[in-house]
Amino acid sequence: MKRIGMILAASAIFAAGSAFAETRITYKAAKTSSSYYQMAVQIAEAMKKSSDGNIIVTVEESQGSVQNVLEASVRQGNYVFTSPPSLVGLAQQGKAMFAKRPSPRFQEIRALYPIPSLSMHFVVRADSGVNSFADLAGKKILIGKGSFGAKEGAKYIKLFGLEGKVKLADVELSNAVPALKNRRIDGFVTSGSFPAPNVIEAAAGTGVKVLSLSDAEIAKTKRTKVVIPAGTYSGQEQAITTTSLPVIAYSTTQMDNDTAYAYTKNFWAEKKRMGENAAWWNGVTPDLLANIKGKIHPGALKYYDEAGFKIRDDQR
Repeated sequence: MKRIGMILAASAIFAAGSAFAETRITYKAAKTSSSYYQMAVQIAEAMKKSSDGNIIVTVEESQGSVQNVLEASVRQGNYVFTSPPSLVGLAQQGKAMFAKRPSPRFQEIRALYPIPSLSMHFVVRADSGVNSFADLAGKKILIGKGSFGAKEGAKYIKLFGLEGKVKLADVELSNAVPALKNRRIDGFVTSGSFPAPNVIEAAAGTGVKVLSLSDAEIAKTKRTKVVIPAGTYSGQEQAITTTSLPVIAYSTTQMDNDTAYAYTKNFWAEKKRMGENAAWWNGVTPDLLANIKGKIHPGALKYYDEAGFKIRDDQR
């Protein structure tokens, strides 16, 4: 009996130690149909693998970045969420959509690492005769409805003096590729991490061109410049210069430094492997840390300093 008691006690201690070693993180991503939800699932799988099961990430569906940021004011423990840096800035300043829901806990938000940006794609048929934004005049373009890409597309049409000159197709973005193939439209606008699935499909089935923006045009948009490497899409022989909306994974000061350090280190350790299965991770480089506005979590900073990543003073 004494021996059995010792075995049971040892088992209890082992179980307690295992439970103590396990770190649970809630990751608030996006709608289940989006690429950003798929990215969250990939990160969860990578974290489990790289930590030998000691870091367990539970992915939650979200209706968007505003909801993600708002929940940072009420969530406890290891809460990770994705958002453009500009939105976190608005929350911390109590402006725009956060003006009526201010919270001192927004000041506790801290950045961890960048994830693939939302990159604008202006896709046209190769035989459409369109080589620049000016050439879009008189063409039928699909920009979709309600999404970031649709809003940006409408904004650029106005910015570049094309309002009233471009025919906007009343078709859902999900129908863009067949509409392009059937010549019902001359092009479409979409946003997403590159390579974007709908652009891959369009390039594979129809000769297409993705327009580049000049530095002057990018300056007008007040967005971040991004370069999509040559060869990203079928038939793309030159790099594409376009705009992007950076997206960052955040937590709060409720996450302890050791957890933030391990989580961030494992992300970068697994990024190359994730890129072998999903090419959008290949566009994430240490250079994207420059897009972080505000403070980086001290635990993540410890890793970046060890790895020799360049971090600005205002991010510390």
